Amino acid sequence: MQKTLIFMAALVLLFMYLGNLIGGASGAKFALIIACVTNFISYFFSDKIVLKHYNATEVTMKTSPQLYQIVKRLADKAFLPMPKVYIIPERAPNAFATGRNPEHAAVAATQGLLDLMTPQEVEGVLAHEMSHIKNHDILISSVAAVFAGAIATLVNYAQTRLRQSSSGGKKAVASGLAIVLMPLAAMIIRMAISRTREFEADAGSAELTGHPEWLISALSKLEDFSKNWQLKNATSQTAHMFIINPLSNISGTVANLFSTHPNTQKRIARLQEIKSSRGY
Repeated sequence: MQKTLIFMAALVLLFMYLGNLIGGASGAKFALIIACVTNFISYFFSDKIVLKHYNATEVTMKTSPQLYQIVKRLADKAFLPMPKVYIIPERAPNAFATGRNPEHAAVAATQGLLDLMTPQEVEGVLAHEMSHIKNHDILISSVAAVFAGAIATLVNYAQTRLRQSSSGGKKAVASGLAIVLMPLAAMIIRMAISRTREFEADAGSAELTGHPEWLISALSKLEDFSKNWQLKNATSQTAHMFIINPLSNISGTVANLFSTHPNTQKRIARLQEIKSSRGY
């Protein structure tokens, strides 16, 4: 929780700096207001915002017994409260966890994940998401998603200031610089919270299930499907929340550098090392 508070405070300062860059003192005040409102919304409502964005529907033991039982079994193994369970009506296989703490957590899987994966592979994927909950990753991940959207709002504000500024003026230059810097800042935020945590959640999945090969198989399939299928509502602001980047059909050195997730083959290699070293 302390790290999350520091992260949120740092984002407020970043907003104020960029706001000042765009519009001086008035811009800094505007950015401060946005940052404070965003902090409040992201802490209490970020999970609901993301779930609504992806048209997720909550399910129960009665409406989706197999999925619910998998999550319940994993929650018991991890000594966690039972999270809410959602299905996203999308063909592309993927999943994510969200919420502000283990007591207010949710796990969401796409219909495609349930249709295209074996029950064991689904369990490996959901164990990864439960590990995010256990490691308290979900709040900072959800906060980053909402802040990335707010940064996009500042970009629009900067573009408006740029159009209103006189040609060649200092404000025009500052606004133009901000338009470049703010998306980069959002990207850095997502990179900073995702890469290491994905490796840790993969290891957590192996520990929870006792079968690293389940997640290995699932990741291999997810990587293949991600090259051809893309979530309809996927955005760069929320891509870091998923087990595999829903926008990963862009290849190349630059794409890898700015990817929100570690390379899938490296993730599989680490899981294979865990399998060998721990005798699973």
